[in-house]
Amino acid sequence: MQEPFFGALDGHRPRIAGDAFVAPATVVVGRVSIGTRSSVWYGSVLRGDDEEIVIGEDSNVQDLSVLHADPGYPVVIRDRVTVGHRAIVHGATVESDVLIGMGAILLNGARIGSGSVVAAGAVVTPGVEIPENSLVAGIPAKVIRPVRESDTAMIGHAFESYVRKSDVHRGLEPLSPGEVIG
Repeated sequence: MQEPFFGALDGHRPRIAGDAFVAPATVVVGRVSIGTRSSVWYGSVLRGDDEEIVIGEDSNVQDLSVLHADPGYPVVIRDRVTVGHRAIVHGATVESDVLIGMGAILLNGARIGSGSVVAAGAVVTPGVEIPENSLVAGIPAKVIRPVRESDTAMIGHAFESYVRKSDVHRGLEPLSPGEVIG
């Protein structure tokens, strides 16, 4: 099984909490910090070469996502954030208790206020600030409405389920091709 790849760049090494989960086939290089009980899933890339990438506590970056920081634009993912499958967070800040939908793109200088939901496939353009407790969607992303109680419940369920899944996937049993083919 391909282990996660961790790499130092210009003397900067990733810092990962002991109870964080980083899945196989994940790349984490440079100035990256991953907080307690957070997880980064299969095939994701976190590249902290130009600026820092900080992931808080109980957050998850799902499969095939990319986090990259440009000069002057660090990536900050606060606590209890879900970054959905195949999302891109490029030089943006995501406050706590946020759900970023699958395939969403957040560009340099974007800021997502706490308690918000960014819909799947939305593109938050450079420098846009999304107010707290907003549902945003579209290309370019626009505020559609305030979040509802059901949205808030979804945010909580998403991060909690990935904290639990991390524990299960730590026990992953590698199999050889001969054990699954035929």
